[in-house]
Amino acid sequence: MDLENFKYRGRGVTAEEVEFIRRLVAENPDDSRRALSSKLCEAWDWRQPNGAPKDMICRGFILELHRAGHIRLPEKKCSPKNPFLVRKKPGRVETDRTPMATDIGRLLPLEFRQVRRSELEGLFDGLVEQYHYFGYRRPVGEHLKYIVFSSERPVACLAWSSAPRHIGCGDRFIGWSRPEREGNLGLIACNVRFLVLPWCRVANLASHILGRMAAKIAADWREIYGHGLFFLETFVDTERFSGTCYRAANWIRLGETTGRGKNDRTGRANRSIKAVWGYPLSKDFETCQTRMVWLPSTSLFPQIRDEPKDQAKLTVILSPPLSLLSKRAESATATR
Repeated sequence: MDLENFKYRGRGVTAEEVEFIRRLVAENPDDSRRALSSKLCEAWDWRQPNGAPKDMICRGFILELHRAGHIRLPEKKCSPKNPFLVRKKPGRVETDRTPMATDIGRLLPLEFRQVRRSELEGLFDGLVEQYHYFGYRRPVGEHLKYIVFSSERPVACLAWSSAPRHIGCGDRFIGWSRPEREGNLGLIACNVRFLVLPWCRVANLASHILGRMAAKIAADWREIYGHGLFFLETFVDTERFSGTCYRAANWIRLGETTGRGKNDRTGRANRSIKAVWGYPLSKDFETCQTRMVWLPSTSLFPQIRDEPKDQAKLTVILSPPLSLLSKRAESATATR
């Protein structure tokens, strides 16, 4: 593959960057691939918004360059087992399954616990594996997991993860071009699992949970990952659900997926069509008071910054006013 057509996670690479990596390898002949990746992260200041190096992304990047013949990495020094290839399914969990058929007022107050990397994470994984029609899959990239409790009994589970790279109707709704979405992707979270446990038959519970969740997730995300959120997305399988709870929680139906998946090369649908729903988190989205910035440099992964450090390198993206939201949703749907 020639360098002009090389892409990794939607990003290209320049000849200068490739030459830099070749020099790095040549100057450190005894380093492992992992050590080289760490040095590259440090040299190019590849960091997540919370300050941690983007080591896994960097390793994948240089490995793809190696496979494409643009660089030559040293031989692997060891081949540890990859826990992401073969995952052990969560074990069965036991919890009180006494039916809860009541009105929502009797369940209040609800307690939302973020359980990732806590002693309750196994409970979350097990409940989703047992009762969600998709089962449990580890969320991708940045992610948070929540269990909603009523009087110490779990009533719902929600998982949020990094957003997909390309969602046409969502991009048109927000007003982003493709490179703008790539630069600001970290400001979107995707609701990848929402499970109201089957023994809870409570009217309006799902929409109430979504509303409460939208009010707290940005602060939780900032605390853990060092940056807030601007927008929420989710996908609803139209063959199974109509998305009523999202509509009741004031989410906006943006359009539909193409059914081709992120790695499609055929241009043909190969999976079910999903409805795309979105939810602007900030009032600034409506009033145009927030400016979102991205860094369109030649570096592979632009960094989201709270404050511009070099105005000459920044493109400013203004959020649309509320009066345009319905028109944008109609336009996004019509042009999907």
